[in-house]
Amino acid sequence: MNRNDLHQIVYRIAVVTLVAIAVGIASSLAAIAFVEAIHWLNDRLLISPYARVQTDNQPGLVAIATLMVPALGGLLVGLITRFLIRERRGLAPPDAILAAQTDGPTPGFRSGLASTLAALLSLGSGASVGQYGPLVYLGAMFGNLSGYLKLNLRHQRSIAIACGVAAAISTAFNAPIAGLVFAHEVILRHYSLRAFAPVTVAAATGYIIANVIFDRPALFLVEFTRVEHSYEFLLFALEGALCAGLAWLFMVSLKLSSRVSQRYIAPAWARPAVAGLLLGIVALWIPEILGIGQETLRFATIDDAFEVTELALIVVAKLALTAICLGFGFVGGVFSPALLIGILFGALYGTVLPHLIPVPYSGPVVYAICGMVALASSVIGAPLTTILIVFELTRNYDLTIAAMVAVVFSNIISYRAMGRSLFDLELRDRGFDLSLGRDKAILESRPIRDYLSGAYTIARVDETVETVRQRLVHGQRAEAMIVDDDDVLLGIVRLQSIINTPADTAAAEVAVRDFTRFDEQTSVWHSMEILRGFLGEAVPLVSMSGKLLGVVPEEAVIRAYLEIVHELREEENEGA
Repeated sequence: MNRNDLHQIVYRIAVVTLVAIAVGIASSLAAIAFVEAIHWLNDRLLISPYARVQTDNQPGLVAIATLMVPALGGLLVGLITRFLIRERRGLAPPDAILAAQTDGPTPGFRSGLASTLAALLSLGSGASVGQYGPLVYLGAMFGNLSGYLKLNLRHQRSIAIACGVAAAISTAFNAPIAGLVFAHEVILRHYSLRAFAPVTVAAATGYIIANVIFDRPALFLVEFTRVEHSYEFLLFALEGALCAGLAWLFMVSLKLSSRVSQRYIAPAWARPAVAGLLLGIVALWIPEILGIGQETLRFATIDDAFEVTELALIVVAKLALTAICLGFGFVGGVFSPALLIGILFGALYGTVLPHLIPVPYSGPVVYAICGMVALASSVIGAPLTTILIVFELTRNYDLTIAAMVAVVFSNIISYRAMGRSLFDLELRDRGFDLSLGRDKAILESRPIRDYLSGAYTIARVDETVETVRQRLVHGQRAEAMIVDDDDVLLGIVRLQSIINTPADTAAAEVAVRDFTRFDEQTSVWHSMEILRGFLGEAVPLVSMSGKLLGVVPEEAVIRAYLEIVHELREEENEGA
């Protein structure tokens, strides 16, 4: 190793570490500020259970706040989404995945800030949405910003995005290993030593800031000793299967709600307000559906905190109102609602179980935790992350094994029924199908116009066959592009077809009018599909108005494919 190589290695390690720490600090502090702002708004707007109990002597005020706060909050969210976010929707984990998976443009910083404000107002006004989705995008946004620095690092943007996401999850759950795995499992979708080191540093940074400096409380505390009976693992597996069905219902409800709102409420900015009003009306009877529901989540792990009918009612109401809030345009995530619905369903399952199967069991707590991770892992497509969250939060090996069994059976079934996750379904609706691998998604995102060539023979519409023939022979080409005075492509003349054509024949008369062509939107993937059965020298690429912009030789399409695949393999397998 020479001195230059040594300097490069030292530079790379130092800069990558500094970027990971900087992104981790920024993401962690932003996540803490975001969560604290939500709690402050919930207390001031009488959304949190603590604030509602404190104002118990003013039931009229509580009722008015329950009805009006979500509706007015929804109105503000609708206006922000309509006028401040360029994409006209809240930005979420699928945007972070897309930014890390492809090298295309990402949503702007202004859209990111406006989306974060919309999420803050959604959660602050009690909408039944999650906080972890906005936190993931917030972390990805800081990582994406660092990608603009000219640091001469390969794959800088995708790794920095993963660093931001890992720090945000690590901060939110006090779970650095889960943050590390989430970034690889959901965002990067591969494990390489080059990404592993900085993402680990960022996750550890988030944990230190949240747990050591700010001493943030754990999401919940569980008292559980051990699984008492081995046959209960069959019951955990059955619970996982049931949670897969509930996850499917959750995702279908989200899509149905979105379609209903688009069909029956014309102004998009008014939809969140309607959802807020519906939420407020239901919350007058079931206040547990308001907001993130952290208190409800903690109570679900306490024996006899809820009766069976209460648990069933809250599960149904939370699922329906979360679907309405997200489908109608409130900005937020699905992770928190999935955790809450899952833990309530698990508590219901664990409470009803001894009445259906009268055998000794380990109590409802372990079933509540299993339900929580089984449903959430199916929705977000992160089984390892959710298992590690249980382990890091509880430090209980038996509980983690039980959760693992439920997660495995839940994910096996949900994958067959719906695919990897709700995020993948949303990306597929946008035209990015990650179910066939990163290769296809990136090939679909890379335009073939990047490989455009100006090496082609052109012919005017009024030229003769002899003129075109001589030009092709002189240029050693087999095809000529026939264009009019505005350079609009009219056809292709092939040398083979005009060898015996009379010399004074107009070239336009012998031009092939039905030919293969690309446009400015054609991706590398689609160009490969178009080229199936193609016989020719090169494919012309035209603008929307039909103007000839250049040609793409067959070898350029093959070269594009090989270059992209080589980049991917190098990213996934290279060292630090």
